[in-house]
Amino acid sequence: MAHLPNFISDLAIILITASVITIIFKWLKQPVVLGYIVAGFIASLHFKKFIEASVVKISGLAPEKVNEVFKILPEISDMANVSIWAEIGVIFLLFALGLEFSFKKLMDVGGKASIATLINLGSMIIVGYLAGELFIVNLVSDWTTMDSIYLGCMLSMSSTTIIIKAFNDMGLQKKKFAGIVFGMLIVEDIAAIIMMVLLTTFAASKHFESGELANSVVKLVFFMMIWFVVGIYMIPTMLKKLKKYLNDETLLIVAIGLCLGMVYFATVVGFSAALGAFIMGSILAETVESKHIEHLIEPLKNLFGAVFFVSVGMMIDPAIIVEYGILVLILTLVVLIGRIIFATIGVLASGEGLKVAMQSGFSLAQIGEFSFIIATLGVSLGVITESLYPIIVAVSVVTTFTTPYCIKWAEPVFNWVEKRIPPKWEKLKQGYAANGYNTVNKQNDWNRLLKSILKLVAIYTAICIAILLVFQNFINPYIVEYVPGSIWGNILAALITLTLMAPFLRAIMMKRNRSEEFKNLWRDNRLNRGALVSLIVFRIILCLALVLLVLIPLFPELTVLMVIISLVVVTLIIFSQGFKAQSRKIEARFLENLNLKQKLDEKKAAILPTVANDLRSKSIHIEEFEVSQSSPNIGKSLKEMNFRQQTGVNVITIIRGSKKINIPDGNERLYPFDKLVVSGSDEEMQKLSLFLEEKKAQISQMEEEAQHHISLSQFIVESKCSLIGKTIAESGLRERTECMIIGIDRDNESIINITPDIIFKENDIIWLAGEKDKLNSFEENIKVHIPLKL
Repeated sequence: MAHLPNFISDLAIILITASVITIIFKWLKQPVVLGYIVAGFIASLHFKKFIEASVVKISGLAPEKVNEVFKILPEISDMANVSIWAEIGVIFLLFALGLEFSFKKLMDVGGKASIATLINLGSMIIVGYLAGELFIVNLVSDWTTMDSIYLGCMLSMSSTTIIIKAFNDMGLQKKKFAGIVFGMLIVEDIAAIIMMVLLTTFAASKHFESGELANSVVKLVFFMMIWFVVGIYMIPTMLKKLKKYLNDETLLIVAIGLCLGMVYFATVVGFSAALGAFIMGSILAETVESKHIEHLIEPLKNLFGAVFFVSVGMMIDPAIIVEYGILVLILTLVVLIGRIIFATIGVLASGEGLKVAMQSGFSLAQIGEFSFIIATLGVSLGVITESLYPIIVAVSVVTTFTTPYCIKWAEPVFNWVEKRIPPKWEKLKQGYAANGYNTVNKQNDWNRLLKSILKLVAIYTAICIAILLVFQNFINPYIVEYVPGSIWGNILAALITLTLMAPFLRAIMMKRNRSEEFKNLWRDNRLNRGALVSLIVFRIILCLALVLLVLIPLFPELTVLMVIISLVVVTLIIFSQGFKAQSRKIEARFLENLNLKQKLDEKKAAILPTVANDLRSKSIHIEEFEVSQSSPNIGKSLKEMNFRQQTGVNVITIIRGSKKINIPDGNERLYPFDKLVVSGSDEEMQKLSLFLEEKKAQISQMEEEAQHHISLSQFIVESKCSLIGKTIAESGLRERTECMIIGIDRDNESIINITPDIIFKENDIIWLAGEKDKLNSFEENIKVHIPLKL
């Protein structure tokens, strides 16, 4: 028998088990992720040992005999293979997450979600750490401080998959609190990425120093900034130029290549593979091909993601869960109570009312995917004990089951609390955002100027440092070695480095010096002029320092001369029109790539995002609904459908291909694939969703009941038949019976070229095609007797 590689047989066991269990979970209306975890447990050696021990205990048979019986069952031969598949799963999960995320989306989420998430996240990390330290003293003496830190991080992460599934099942995705929860999940994802980087650093040093922490944060910010800026500058332009060559196959290969390339680069510079995948996903999220790539990558994400979650289930050890059952129960209560309280407080602090805050808090009472990824990271680094992994998975499973119930309990609990709130706390129920406390004053010129200068100085300085590091470590050594004469090699290396840095150095010194804010402040009063000049001088000094960082390592013995030369270089850069033009060209291309997708989306959108945001602040939402080609509303006018009376929403635009019909009147009719852009409150949107779902269900039922199959039948033209002597055209068979004549058998001859002038004769056998009920009624319609059945 041919030998099958172990990793193929292992993958077969994983996927077959996962497919069976997930179908069962779908039937039970439970989350698929939970099915993967259960499938992993069933496919694991822990489950096999658990079953064997149970059979021995119940039957009283010898363990050897029971073991012999269970040997016939397939089992995972090499967990190392599963770990590799799982690591690939994490990469594709984070890549897909990055594709759904964008830095602009984070800006749109704004301060509310950030404030709420930081309060919830920080509080749960502290509570989890303190709980871990308490467990070390009383319950699990083999845990370390590192276990407590990882525990706090794992308890701080909600489950995006479970929340989205619960909202969809319960029809809550249009509610106001659902939007706040989604915003908080976006901020959590970013926090999780940063957390993973810091945990990796801590694991490497095994102790904590503020210097190491600051170094890790600075390094992370620096590389993320460089990756993002360079990625946005290069990748959208590359995809645009290669567009005519990018079909589904090549685009998929290019996207995966970019993902794995960034994964490799991230690991080389000391970060995790997950961070690299996420960064590349977030870069591609800013391109016009993002939705296409997201669609192409989904099957890979589903496949390898399934393997990852199955591998999580394989870590569940029933013996450990039984041993630490009290610990699982305590941590479950910590998650349920802690996350509800702290998330509610966070949303309240962001300005929302008590009801929305409690609904958000109750929705976030679980832990999920990122908790598993963090736990996997701890296991792979060897810094957490083996017992922590199955414990945290068990807590996740329990809180997954409780999530729908927590969401349902939010409103009754709010009603109970509302009755007991003192009148002086009335503002707590409404939220200060609703009472006018959240108004934002117009920023003054100083704020706008300083923010813009700080942003551009940070970005361009990071680019200059990146160029400097690349040349010092990889390029300058070769130039110095191969150019004849040591001094000429150093001079050439310095010239090339400074030439590449020059456009960015000029941007640091000169950008925003002629902006409206700068001019207003300069004209305002003399005191401003001194501050503005000092700001320019500071930026020039920064550039001098960057130039010296290039020159001094190449000419260490000529420090004083290098200072003079750096002054000359900076002066030349300031007055050089070539570097000015190059700087503007680079910035224009970056901004074009960054804003291209947004411009296309705004062009297609029925309403500008700024207007939509203003409406959302007044609790009015904008949504799009597509008219299905099988919709019963096709051909009906808006007046006939009467959406306003049925659901309360207003139809503000109909998008028909590239055409937009704004503020349509009641006589406008609907066509297949029209997009209705409607406005309304949370409750009205919910009514519309239910109304459309009911219509959709009615259509599905009608389609299931309808019989559209074409059948064949034969009929004989007997002596008394009314068709004898008539042509096909005169008989009107097609119009009267909705059946088609496809052939006539006459005197051992088959007539298949049917024309309207053929005359029916006695004993003709007519071949008919049509729907079954029409064929059955054919005889009655033409008064033919006894059809010959096939």
